[in-house]
Amino acid sequence: MDSCQETQATDDVYVEYCGQWFPVAEGQLFTIGREGDLAVDDNPYLHRQFLTVGQYEGMWWLSNIGARLTATIADKTGGLQAWLSPGARLPLVFNRTSVVFTAGPTTYEFAIHVAQPTFRQEPLAGDPDGATTIGPVTLTSAQRALVVALAEPMLRRDGTGLSAIPSSAAAAERLGWSITKFNRKLDNVCDKLDKAGIVGLRGGPGKLATNRKARLVEHAVSSHLVTRADLKLLELELGADD
Repeated sequence: MDSCQETQATDDVYVEYCGQWFPVAEGQLFTIGREGDLAVDDNPYLHRQFLTVGQYEGMWWLSNIGARLTATIADKTGGLQAWLSPGARLPLVFNRTSVVFTAGPTTYEFAIHVAQPTFRQEPLAGDPDGATTIGPVTLTSAQRALVVALAEPMLRRDGTGLSAIPSSAAAAERLGWSITKFNRKLDNVCDKLDKAGIVGLRGGPGKLATNRKARLVEHAVSSHLVTRADLKLLELELGADD
């Protein structure tokens, strides 16, 4: 794909990636993957054709036509999140839909804009007590700092669509923690979110730690669990007593 240029389409539906705007015409099946209308990256872990945007029976849909990868879908407020598995499809009913997915060690994000959405939403009010709550889950400041350390490359991006998730050792060093402390808190965060119904965070045979961290970053970014404003937590944690 050519280098990013700030261009914007005026069509009813368009895909935004890396500062570029790709119009989706009526009757078109817009493909996203290693190849297609939006060639995201030459990453060998990414399907040649992974996702499609198309219109069926008068409604726009996002479909997963891949065989292995999943995508995390969220509205612009982070109030709604879904996990799009292979073979599944989801109606695009919001003005802006965020799509985050991981292929190998790399996490990507793009957005789908619909000019005349079925639903309109207002931004969610901030949490007055400073704690982050997802359903029944409340994260401590240290747990939030851990999530920020893993999501930092994505939070600091400026119009890019991909970033590498840091290793556990690098994230622990960023926080001034031992690797033992980092892994313990990572287990706690993943356990809390797993119990709250966030899929893909429970370890097991064939599920590497890298995949678990990638899924955590997917969820954190797309649901607005952490935002760029939370980057200050990294410095606060460095200055905190153990």
